Amino acid sequence: MNSLSLDGATALVTGASRGIGQAIALALDRAGARVALSARDLETLESVAAGLQNDPVVFAGDLRQPLTPATVAARASEALGAVDILVNNAASAARLAIVDTDAELIDEMLAVNIRAPLLMIASLVPSMIERGKGSIVNISSLSGVVGTPRRAAYAASKGAIDAATRSLAIELGPSGIRVNSVAPGVVDTAMWAKNKEVPGVIEAIESQTPLRRWAKPEDIADVVVFLASDAARLVTGETICADGGMAHTLDLYGGPL
Repeated sequence: MNSLSLDGATALVTGASRGIGQAIALALDRAGARVALSARDLETLESVAAGLQNDPVVFAGDLRQPLTPATVAARASEALGAVDILVNNAASAARLAIVDTDAELIDEMLAVNIRAPLLMIASLVPSMIERGKGSIVNISSLSGVVGTPRRAAYAASKGAIDAATRSLAIELGPSGIRVNSVAPGVVDTAMWAKNKEVPGVIEAIESQTPLRRWAKPEDIADVVVFLASDAARLVTGETICADGGMAHTLDLYGGPL
């Protein structure tokens, strides 16, 4: 038996229209899961879903709005019959000095990065408890683990989801539900395209990564598949850094980032 197989499982991935979320949806599908994809842009979601094999479904929704998580969860549960795997990937990010950070920006990051995942979990957990199983994977960040300059609000929101992960693992473990986080380092996605144009950035990232390469979205997606599968059946409450070892060597203060 292949313990990494997700044959017969169902999954909901937020922020699935691009980058890491898209890679996660594709990887879960390849492992055998039927996937519901959610993001704000329906057209892009449908384009991603066209590359999946296991009868995917898509739902547009703006997770900045307080009622959206429950709506998306309900629609996914109805379409899939039940949700076995929840991947909270959608995120709001910004890089700027704390003196330039205002209330609106902080509220948006907290809404998307911590409020929405918690409300999504709250909506899906009753069904998971009833069935005695479930795997929840929250996409965190290296910023929440070690801290990075000019990202205080973002780091705070990601540190919060890691803390929630630990608490939820204790709360939901007796019901057979596992809760983990994956903390990517620097991932080569469109979000980093502009940063890579800054002289010295590419070299700085590679020099501070023990594996000497940038992460790809697929690197993160494979860790999510592991945590969603029976191969990780005794793993819960963990924040796994998928960063090429960067958490142990990172020194960005005053550097090109």
